[in-house]
Amino acid sequence: MNEALIIDDNRSTADALHQMLTVLDVSARVAYGASPAITLLSSFTPGLILLDINMPGVDGLEILAYLRREPRLAPVPVIVITSDDQPETRARVMKGGANAMIIKPATLEALEEDLKKLGILK
Repeated sequence: MNEALIIDDNRSTADALHQMLTVLDVSARVAYGASPAITLLSSFTPGLILLDINMPGVDGLEILAYLRREPRLAPVPVIVITSDDQPETRARVMKGGANAMIIKPATLEALEEDLKKLGILK
């Protein structure tokens, strides 16, 4: 698998997710917010994206829409990582094309389970 990409404006959350992926033997890059993510995605196709929803400026749902419109990025699995546990948010995220959603604080177990469901881990 290509490297994963973590997109989260909260550095401590992004760094914690990076550590979890490292424990699961998945290499990853981190973009601390939407703008750095869009810049990176212009020249990088990750094998997986962990995406925060609530970010200032361009939010995660807008990034998700961009990913699903872009032919090169559309097939990339996206796991949304958010603190917003409302049913309507889950519905919007899944309708928007996310493959899974984990409620913050993300746990290693939840992340591992979703990566196995997506076929990224055995």
